[in-house]
Amino acid sequence: MDAQSRARDAGRGRAPGIPRPTSARDGNLSKMQSENPPFAGLLKGPVSRLRRMFASPGPTLVPQGGAVDYWRFGMAFAGCGIKAGDVVMNTLSYHLTPGGFMLDSGLRSLGCVVIPAGTGQTDLQVKVASSLKATGYAGTPSFLRTLLLHALDANVPLHFEVAFATAEMLPESLRAELEGFGIRVLQGYATADLGVLAYECAEKNGMHLQPECIVEILDLETGKPAEPGQPGHVVGTTFDADYPLLRFATGDISALAPSAPCSCGRTAPKLKGLLGRVGDAIKVKGMFVRGSEIEQVMKRFPAVARFQAVVTRAEHQDHLNYVVELQPGASVDTGQLANALRDTVKVRGEVSIGTVAANAPRIDDRRVWK
Repeated sequence: MDAQSRARDAGRGRAPGIPRPTSARDGNLSKMQSENPPFAGLLKGPVSRLRRMFASPGPTLVPQGGAVDYWRFGMAFAGCGIKAGDVVMNTLSYHLTPGGFMLDSGLRSLGCVVIPAGTGQTDLQVKVASSLKATGYAGTPSFLRTLLLHALDANVPLHFEVAFATAEMLPESLRAELEGFGIRVLQGYATADLGVLAYECAEKNGMHLQPECIVEILDLETGKPAEPGQPGHVVGTTFDADYPLLRFATGDISALAPSAPCSCGRTAPKLKGLLGRVGDAIKVKGMFVRGSEIEQVMKRFPAVARFQAVVTRAEHQDHLNYVVELQPGASVDTGQLANALRDTVKVRGEVSIGTVAANAPRIDDRRVWK
């Protein structure tokens, strides 16, 4: 059975020949790796066959196998109109986490010229993108907005024609604002472990499943295949030569779009988009933030009685605030605590002293996506 047929079957909730149990899930992979280092016994060959090894927040170790386009981004970039010879600004991090290399390998497989910009240094990035006449952008949509507004204020011309948005939500209001600059903006969905799972075509009405990865949407209560349109847990299977994963539960929630022909000619089913997360891990500024990691840091500060991480969003930017309730008569250096949290969680947040209910969840996501 070819990859396209497997993708169609997965879209119907059936993955042929694959046993039901899930081999691993995003939430417990770190624990599995600590018990069976370095990659929980899931690596097919010796470590010496790998190109690179990364550490994502968790911490979770991520291998990069030997394939040229290991995470299969090439097809996704081509789907949004990026082509050989394009100069593309890659703004995901190249430091320890795999994001930058995930995009880089896909762009290079197409014959693109990559500017390895990474994160931060907005002023410098605007100048580099302008002087090198980058026509493509790859990274989070919120940072693209930051670059565009900064360039506008500084009266620096940018030449972006197409943008591939990933690693965070792309609400239609933000897409409309970005496309107001004359840029075609499409999105893709990927995880560090499974690679690209789905990507948009020019129709922008759902993300086509990547045919080389079997994607299933499982009911959140029963674990059985969900009906089209019904939200469920995204589970993926890859048959990679170095790091095959069997029914890997991503922790993401999505739904299959109703089956209908697409004018682009692709026949793979579509995901409706990302609808949320399972458990207390959420993405903030393109990085996973886990309640368990926050708690580990808070335990190092005896003055902290309770805490809650509150995530809000304004002007298409995520904001993270740690509300901390102290022990009676205790005090804490909020700057020191904020730095400790940033070093572990990898996302900068503010710390404020307040009152936290005894039964409050570790993370309160108050963002509204419109």
